[in-house]
Order: sequence, then structure tokens, then C-alpha cells
Amino acid sequence: METSKEAPEDAITASERTGTTIPTDKPPKRPNAFTELMNRSKQSKPTPPPAPPAPPSASRHIFKDRTGLGAYIASPTSFPASVVISHNENYVLIHDLYPKSSVHLLLLPRNPEISDTHPLTALTTNAAFLEEVKVEAARAVKIVAAELRRRYGQYSAAEKAREEALEAIMASDADIPTEEALEAQLPKGRDWEAEVMVGVHAHPSMSHLHIHILSRDRHSPALKHRKHYNSFATPFFVPIADFPLEDGDPRWHPGREGYLQGDMKCWRCGQNYYGRFKQLKAHLEGEFEGWRGE
Repeated sequence: METSKEAPEDAITASERTGTTIPTDKPPKRPNAFTELMNRSKQSKPTPPPAPPAPPSASRHIFKDRTGLGAYIASPTSFPASVVISHNENYVLIHDLYPKSSVHLLLLPRNPEISDTHPLTALTTNAAFLEEVKVEAARAVKIVAAELRRRYGQYSAAEKAREEALEAIMASDADIPTEEALEAQLPKGRDWEAEVMVGVHAHPSMSHLHIHILSRDRHSPALKHRKHYNSFATPFFVPIADFPLEDGDPRWHPGREGYLQGDMKCWRCGQNYYGRFKQLKAHLEGEFEGWRGE
């Protein structure tokens, strides 16, 4: 099934497609009991010398507008670890420069035959690629879940027993356990992986195929208008679990369906804000606090 030849709207603005400039308003890292404990256990080990900086790559200037993601695919080592999280021969995992939730990553396949294909087509017709994506995305989900726990575990009622157990271990004089042993001792706590969404847009705004892995909270200063919100709150966002798509699936025709211009409904409580984005945005602040505290 080919995607519709209608002209669906983009979910992002032109300014969000203009290259690979790194925003400087990232939130500072917050330590928590788990990371402090693990860092303490590693203090006695010698610190290896820092790797020499990678030479600047012209590739980041070659890719512009809709092809901006190509810079990460072509030369992931030319970007800092704060931007490129990991990469291998087949995939690159990066932070979205304009996140639409508090944690938002992009998984980029590097094979040009796949990267240049529409995601609905690639994930529907290429079974091997779909299985690969599921494996790579599962790793990315764990990264997002760990970051959510680091940021919000101290506020979550479901994490209370785990946090208290961590504090007790930190306060004791016993030898610090390994990370694996520590996890075995701790209460499970909140299932943060269940708070992560994985999928693609029915009409991508960038040329290179990319998979979104993001937290559900929609808590971000980069979430600025109806299209931003609806691109993750309507069938415009197609979960990986839904592939392969049937030929008659309406998501092949996002322009015809008008997903981006539809009503805006709160992802958590379902309240309909119709076209009132400002009111929805204020409402989402309260929903974020409630979600974080679950």
C-alpha cells in the first residue's frame, strides 16, 4: 500500500527543520539515590583519560531543512554524547532537538535503502526491518524509562518503597552491592517502561526515516501548538505495535483524515479542548504533576 498522494500538513514548523543546531535550554541533570550509590561504588576505580575530541565534520552542514537528520546518520561521532546517545553500524539513537515530552528520543536507521523510505511503507512491507526496529526500540525504551525514574522517582507514590530502600542502603556501612545485586534487593517500583510511547508519524516532517521513543507526559516547552500536540495524540502517531498496517487503514491518508487539525483531547483525562491550545497547555501542567506523582 502506498501512502496518499494528498498533501498532508507537517507537524513541525520550518524553523524546526533548519539543520542540527543544538538548543542550550536542556534541564540540568539531577542526581538520585541510585545514581549516587552507583557513582560512589566506582570512585575507587581509576578514571580513564578523556577521548580526544572528534574532528568537526562538514556533514552536519550539508544536511539542511528536511534532510537535517542525515547529519547524525552520516557522522554520529561528530556530535557530543548529550546529542547522540548511541550508535552502531545500523542505527543511531539521538535526543530530539525539539522534544514534545520531557524525554524524547529518535531512532535513525542508517541503511539508505530503508532510511529514504516512507516509514509506513518500510514497517509494513519489510518484516525483517520491523523486527529489527522492535529490538532496537526496546533498548531505547529502557533508556527513557531509566531517565524517567531518575527525574521523577522521588515524586512517585509507586516508587516510595524503592526510594526508602535505596536510602537505607546508602546510609548503611555495608559494602555497596553491584548494580545487578542492588536491583535484586530493591522493590520493583513503578513500571516506567509502560510510560513510554514508540511509533512513527503518518506524515513525517523530516526526510530520513525516524522512530519516536518518548514519555507520555507531553511536558515540554517545545510543545507549542495544536499540530505539535495532535501529532502525538491522534492516529497521526502510529505505534510500532500496530504494524504491519492493512491496506484499508485510514492512517495511510493523514491529509484526508485531518488528524492535525482535529480536536485536542487531554492524553490523560480525555477532556476535549477543541481548538483552545493555550487552555490545554495550562491543563497539561496539572496533569503532569498528577502523572509524575502516581
